[in-house]
Amino acid sequence: MKRIFGKIASSLMALTAILLITVVGAQAQSTWDTIQSTKKLRMGVTQAPPWYSKNPATGEWDSGLIVSIGKSMAKELEVELEMVEVTWATAIAALQANKIDMMFLDATPKRAIVVDYPFQPLLYISLAVLANDDLPVEKWEDLNKPEVKVAVPQATSMDAFLTRTIPNADIQRFPDNGAALAAFQSGRVDAVSLFHPPLLAARKKFGAGKLVIPTPAFSSPSSIAVRREADKTFRDWVSHTIFYYYETGRTQRWYEEFLAEFGLDPKASPVIQRELLFAK
Repeated sequence: MKRIFGKIASSLMALTAILLITVVGAQAQSTWDTIQSTKKLRMGVTQAPPWYSKNPATGEWDSGLIVSIGKSMAKELEVELEMVEVTWATAIAALQANKIDMMFLDATPKRAIVVDYPFQPLLYISLAVLANDDLPVEKWEDLNKPEVKVAVPQATSMDAFLTRTIPNADIQRFPDNGAALAAFQSGRVDAVSLFHPPLLAARKKFGAGKLVIPTPAFSSPSSIAVRREADKTFRDWVSHTIFYYYETGRTQRWYEEFLAEFGLDPKASPVIQRELLFAK
């Protein structure tokens, strides 16, 4: 009887070991290998034009710069693009929990502690101003006057830049983007300064004002976050791919196509390919 129980115990131990090896093996499968085996590329999405835009009539994520990039990546890999809805706040957790494979997120030092980023930025967003039509704005110095009122979100990198660059202006600080934009819409300030993407939608909504990137331009890189893992194949592929898209002008072209669909004039909108800022 002891021999029987011993054999059963040995068999259970062996089975447990096999199961553990199987589970660990499955967990250890890299993002690249998983994409190749499932034939799916999972991209995090959230309603945020001009990056992502869901069609309210169909419920499909059918437009936006990052949507275009994701579709092109999936085509390159010959896999299906699966769009997983997340929020900016939950995107990092979704990556870590293996719910998505990539997400458009600024490569801040804090985020880079827990996720990986390609070595090549995806695009550049520039600090811009939405100003009254009759306010002359070409250079930051044009705003550096006591009679010019400029709204900005308080205690942000935008606030710090304006404090250094236009110290003589009447800089009015607000709790968030929305409050700063509301101050401009109501006429309490002459201009509002933010990184340019939210200003695109604001200009369309307000139906007034001009969007300008004053010189010297202050630009910040944005990128695509991926899961941190030992196998860097997927991260490196993403890096090479977005570098190719950027350098061949595809990223800028896709961006301009969305702006046109959104009802904005691409020629009157800030560029996301930094070199074009200095080519003007």
